[in-house]
Amino acid sequence: MEPLQEEVHDFSNICSVLTILGAKWAFLVIAELSKGPKRFKQLHRDLVIVKTQSLTDVLRHLEQNGIVLRQVTPTVPIMVEYSLTEKGIDFQTALKEMDKWAKRWESNNH
Repeated sequence: MEPLQEEVHDFSNICSVLTILGAKWAFLVIAELSKGPKRFKQLHRDLVIVKTQSLTDVLRHLEQNGIVLRQVTPTVPIMVEYSLTEKGIDFQTALKEMDKWAKRWESNNH
């Protein structure tokens, strides 16, 4: 029996979500920014495990995908703050469901 066209379409939507999460450290950055807006240095301090270039790369990736907003304030020195967009905040719902699924199955490896 062949899958319905709708089902195939649904899987492509899931693939696009996984592409966003597939970036190394994306999940950690989203989780950290869900606590509120942060400047780069503060985000870097909070995510000690993430190297500077990797953090820069993942922030750019998330910004390009509409998950993170990069706001520049023209002060001296220039202040750059990162926060979740409406899309990024809404993404939390999907992440919470993934967390529930992982908790439900973590003790059962099969």
